[in-house]
Amino acid sequence: MADWVDRAGKDADGEDAEEGEEEDLDDARYMAVKDAVLFLIDVSSSMLQRPPESDSTSKKGSNDSATLAALKCAYQLMQQRIISNPNDKLGILLYGTEQSKFPNEDAAQDQSTPYPHCYLLTDLDIPAAEDVKALKAIVEDEDESSKLLVPSPEPVSMANVLFCANTIFATRAANFSSRRLFVVTDNDDPHAKDPALKSTAIVRGKDLYDLGVVIELFPIAQPDQGFDRSKFYDNMIYRNVSTESENLASPPAPLASSSAGNGISLLNSLLSSVKSKAVARRALFSNMPLEIGPGFSISVKGFIIYKRQTPARSCYVWLNGEKAQIAKGTSIPTADDTARPVEPAEIKKAYKFGGGHVAFTTDEAKSLRYFGEPVIRIIGFKPVSLLPFWASVKPSTFIYPSEDDYVGSTRVFSALQQKLLKDDKMGLAWFIPRRNAVPTIVAILPSSEKIGEEGNQISPPGLWLVPLPYADDVRQDPDTTHVVAPDSLVDMMRKVIQQLQLPKAQYNPGKYPNPALQWHYRILQAMALDEDLPEKPEDATIPKYRQIDKRAGDYVIEWGKELEEQYRVWQREHHGSSVPSKRAAAQTTDGNLPKRPKTGATTAGVSNHSSSAVGSNHPADEDMKMHYEKGTLNKLTVSTLKAWMEGKKISVAGKKADLVDAIEAWFDTKPVVR
Repeated sequence: MADWVDRAGKDADGEDAEEGEEEDLDDARYMAVKDAVLFLIDVSSSMLQRPPESDSTSKKGSNDSATLAALKCAYQLMQQRIISNPNDKLGILLYGTEQSKFPNEDAAQDQSTPYPHCYLLTDLDIPAAEDVKALKAIVEDEDESSKLLVPSPEPVSMANVLFCANTIFATRAANFSSRRLFVVTDNDDPHAKDPALKSTAIVRGKDLYDLGVVIELFPIAQPDQGFDRSKFYDNMIYRNVSTESENLASPPAPLASSSAGNGISLLNSLLSSVKSKAVARRALFSNMPLEIGPGFSISVKGFIIYKRQTPARSCYVWLNGEKAQIAKGTSIPTADDTARPVEPAEIKKAYKFGGGHVAFTTDEAKSLRYFGEPVIRIIGFKPVSLLPFWASVKPSTFIYPSEDDYVGSTRVFSALQQKLLKDDKMGLAWFIPRRNAVPTIVAILPSSEKIGEEGNQISPPGLWLVPLPYADDVRQDPDTTHVVAPDSLVDMMRKVIQQLQLPKAQYNPGKYPNPALQWHYRILQAMALDEDLPEKPEDATIPKYRQIDKRAGDYVIEWGKELEEQYRVWQREHHGSSVPSKRAAAQTTDGNLPKRPKTGATTAGVSNHSSSAVGSNHPADEDMKMHYEKGTLNKLTVSTLKAWMEGKKISVAGKKADLVDAIEAWFDTKPVVR
């Protein structure tokens, strides 16, 4: 019988031919969940008030109002979503505006509109290039924004605003599993003097909750007043106890609208707060039983917290029709010898063994991979110190309790997490993530709550499932010859490490976007929006060589000299000579390696020239250039620095550090000195 081959590398059922050999968590469905986000932005007089200008806020956007900062935040999120999440919907609804606009309604007929003082700036839909351009014109053109952002002279009914949002979600995103309303306002009690309107608005909030819409509040605290959620929004925003594990972040702290004229800090805070909620938290698996002991189980959900992001998958487009259409590919298994299409019933899955093939039916192949129903079964506890750093072989999964199957799971889960933290223990568990998946031995590591500088929750308390390797996964160590560094080298390197520690001695991934991914999206955005192509990518991972040299340059040079000396000692002990023949030929009489001569002058010549220059207060440009390249300008005297700066008409005001910075800035702009 001929060997049947699928040209697309898939079997008759359309499943991957390699299925079962690499049993990763199936997050395709997890990532495919559609999300709809509607920004609800307050346009009141206080939200439109710009912070006072000051000398320290000369940057563009430093005096943006809270409303304009929220629009810029929505604009940046729309730029990201149009490429990274092409199936998600995003809209912007302004309330409290003098104008009114709603689909199928004339903006000029304010008296007849069903939602007065509600302006649907961008309809809830998949963002198009035209939507991004229109929003860009508003956030960058002050005249356009001033025409639109005019507050209403009369108060706005929050019940009517929420009903308008309800209508938008019901008509534009009826079948979306994730629907969220981002409310940006500084008014913590919109109906303080009218209990009836407040009660009606709370009912409208309950209607949104019944529709499946999650309300996320982004409070703005003005300088003269704070923001008290308990006055109105704690009653309007409903939370379901059974789905509380979906909301892993604590309520956001009010964002301060600075009175010092720094609107950029407000925008950055708002962006940070929105980005933390920009991607809906979706459970990778739900209601997974966590067996703590025989007959003792609770229910948990699993989340992907960290996952490597890649550019959106490209597609083929057919351009011969009236409009471009995405081409969908199909695969047909064929026979190798006759190229005849093969029916699914004619195909069996086979594995090579001893030069032959062992065939299995579909049911037999599945039974080979069946080790039981999905479960997390604890088999024991060990000290965390016994877990080596290399033991993790796959990305970890964050789990959180769920009350769906077992009431009281949250309390038991919390007790387990706190006990593991207190005793510095970890759990070992048998983990089957889904049916027909290969079971994994995992370490259950507890994590405590982490709070940011602004009081917001960065990561919640919970448990992590860290996959551990089997004996088959451990490879043989390579043969190496280990040379132990002497204590003097270790002590000197410790100084280098101490000088080059990251801020707060920890890595913050939020400060380092993937340059390749951001460059890819930036090019796509520029081409889609007819913008100028950028010249080079913004790469925050490039080391700051100048700062590194200032902080640790001298220590590195000293360590290098010590390394040379220790290497000669090691050579004498192991080979009976100070250095190899080539290095010995280059060695000077004093035991040190010779210095490389300077171009156009000997070392002594440069030194004498520098001394005469300093003595006459007219240092040569070549000498200053040499000190600049070596980073030794700070070793020159203040009088020498000022004498050279006066010849170049550079301001000599400030301390010595200011003079050095001014000279370095001069050389940065004029690297060639004649």
